[in-house]
Amino acid sequence: MREAEAIYRSPLAAAGGLAVTGSGRQHARHAVKDRKLPSFAAVLVERGQGFLETAAGGRQAVEGPALFWLFPNRIHSYGPDENGWDERWALFEGSFARDFVRMRLIGERHPLVALRRPEEMARLFGWLHADLADDSHLGQASAALALHRIVIAAVQQAGTAADRGSEAAAGDLVEVLRGRALRPLDLAAFAAEHGISSATLRRRFITETGLPPKAFQLRVRMDQAKQLLVTTDETIEAVAAAVGIEDPFYFSRVFHTREGCSPREFRAQYRRG
Repeated sequence: MREAEAIYRSPLAAAGGLAVTGSGRQHARHAVKDRKLPSFAAVLVERGQGFLETAAGGRQAVEGPALFWLFPNRIHSYGPDENGWDERWALFEGSFARDFVRMRLIGERHPLVALRRPEEMARLFGWLHADLADDSHLGQASAALALHRIVIAAVQQAGTAADRGSEAAAGDLVEVLRGRALRPLDLAAFAAEHGISSATLRRRFITETGLPPKAFQLRVRMDQAKQLLVTTDETIEAVAAAVGIEDPFYFSRVFHTREGCSPREFRAQYRRG
């Protein structure tokens, strides 16, 4: 039987973006019941089966290899069946952790992830634990990087085949709209063209990009405008027209609202030579 291992660290003041505050591994035989944590947690079940119960996600069967997320100040219960399970865990906090939630990379309603490549996840948890054992600024920064990669790997491995098909379809919609973003676009007609309602289009875009379709289109236009401002000698009027905005005054106003400076100021600040 593997001996339990645990490391705890107080977060560095300079590591407010993402700090790993604990890591460990054990062969668990008993359930955690009605507990709250002050921080986020990731729990990797390498082998074994049991359950996870949260208010937002309900009660779910857990069969390793799987990973689940726990959220700060939320009551949760989880644990193995009578045979126990092998688990790794990490505690983390900081503004980046809250960004993971806002970007829908982790979510309370769907905290459980069935893993298709468990060896990748075990390697990342091992990396995180080893770095946290190095009680230095570099070790804590590297542990935070490992946690970030755990989040990304979990998203990439998550979901059923149907879910992945839906995500791919949403990604295709995003790329199609990106390709048309500089031209006038009727979003209702765009949705109908792809056999979905405007509400579904909006929901898929927010899930995929964090933005509704119109806001995404504007972001693409502004990003293209910045590229033109820095890499060409085109006038502000010509740049506005090139990104699909005929009124240069409106373009300049929108640009200033988004970037905090005028198009001319942006050009002067970032252009080389």
